[in-house]
Amino acid sequence: MAVNESFDLAGPAGRLEAILMNPATAPVAAAVVCHAHPLHGGMMHFKVVFRAARALQSAGLAVLRFNFRGVGRSEGTFNEGRGEQDDARAALDEMERRFAGRPLVLGGFSFGAVVALEVGRRDPRVRALFVLGYPAAFLEEVPPLDGDDRPRLFVQGENDPFGSGEAVRSLVEPLPRGHTLVVVPDTNHFFDGRLDEMQGAICSWAEQRPWTSDGPEGKA
Repeated sequence: MAVNESFDLAGPAGRLEAILMNPATAPVAAAVVCHAHPLHGGMMHFKVVFRAARALQSAGLAVLRFNFRGVGRSEGTFNEGRGEQDDARAALDEMERRFAGRPLVLGGFSFGAVVALEVGRRDPRVRALFVLGYPAAFLEEVPPLDGDDRPRLFVQGENDPFGSGEAVRSLVEPLPRGHTLVVVPDTNHFFDGRLDEMQGAICSWAEQRPWTSDGPEGKA
C-alpha cells in the first residue's frame, strides 16, 4: 500500500518542507517535482504538481514534492531562480540518499520546469526529465534545449499563454531523438479541464522506463 511521508529536509537556505509519496511496491526510480513560481502562488500542493507526482507514483516511482525557499514552512527567501536551483539539488541529494542505486528523475511545472531543466543539464545523476507548462514566452531568453540526449518529456497546453503548444513544438521538434512531446488540446497553462490527460501522459511516459537503456527512443 502506498504511503506518504511529510518531513523537512536540509536545504542550503534552511529547512525545506517536503512530502515523499512512496509507491505500493519497491520503487523503480526516484523523482523530484518542482513547483511553479513562488511569487505567483506556486507551491507543492498545486494541482498540476500533485497530479504529476501521483502519475509517477502510480508508475512505480518514489516521488518527492517540496516547497522552494520562502514557501510554506520552507525557510529562506525567493532568490530569482538561482537559490531555487540549489533547493532542487538538495531534494535530489535527499532522494539519492534514501533510494541509493535507483535512477533519479527530475521535472517541474512552469517556473519549476525551468529550474529542473537548468539543474538537470548540469547534474549527471539525473537520468530523465519532464517539463510541464514550459513558459517559453515568459522567459527573457529561452535557454538552448539541445546538447542533452537524456530522455525528456514535454507536456504543454495547446492554448498556454506562456508558451503555446505550437511554440513549444517548434523548440522541441528539432531536438535529437530521446524526447517526447504531448500537446494537450483545448487547455491553458494550468491544464484546466484536462488534468487527467496531463496526468495520463506522464504516467504513460514513466511506465516505459525511459531512464533505462531499453526505454523508448522518443518521439515528437
